[in-house]
Amino acid sequence: MKTLTLLRHAKSGWDDPVARDFDRPLNAKGRRAAIAMGRHWRQIDLDFDHIIASPAVRVEQTLEEVESGYGRTLAPAWDRRLYLASAATLLDVVRELPDTLSRVLLVGHNPGLEELVLLLAGDSDDALRDAVEEKYPTATLAELALGADRWGDAKPGGATLTRFIRPRDLDASLGPDEG
Repeated sequence: MKTLTLLRHAKSGWDDPVARDFDRPLNAKGRRAAIAMGRHWRQIDLDFDHIIASPAVRVEQTLEEVESGYGRTLAPAWDRRLYLASAATLLDVVRELPDTLSRVLLVGHNPGLEELVLLLAGDSDDALRDAVEEKYPTATLAELALGADRWGDAKPGGATLTRFIRPRDLDASLGPDEG
């Protein structure tokens, strides 16, 4: 069975004066959230056979900070198609994966990641799915058991959402700002 994990980049700095959205960096809270997620991954011994990531600056920085908390080097394949990708594009990327891989991490952006989780998980009446539908915050991880032995067989409604971990679940100070 194939396991697909999705990580949304950490909180970025809208105040930073960059010319392109692609170049927007993380803010301080985003950096803290990514480190906390990495520490949690280490605690639950999360591992991947392969990582594919958007090459946007905020994704690169998210992975750098996750690494510092995780204590392991992450060596993603950078794929421009993941930058602001739709759920359909992300699903195409998943379906192209070699079947020799079992556990894959995609790191990218919303709304595509959230839409992909909801598409793959289908209309199940499940608390995790409801949480995704309510909001897929920055630096949040969603894990799906695809219910397939081949990546090419990933289909809408064919997966089970097994984890949905938000930074605020690990540290309340990483939740939404008050006010």
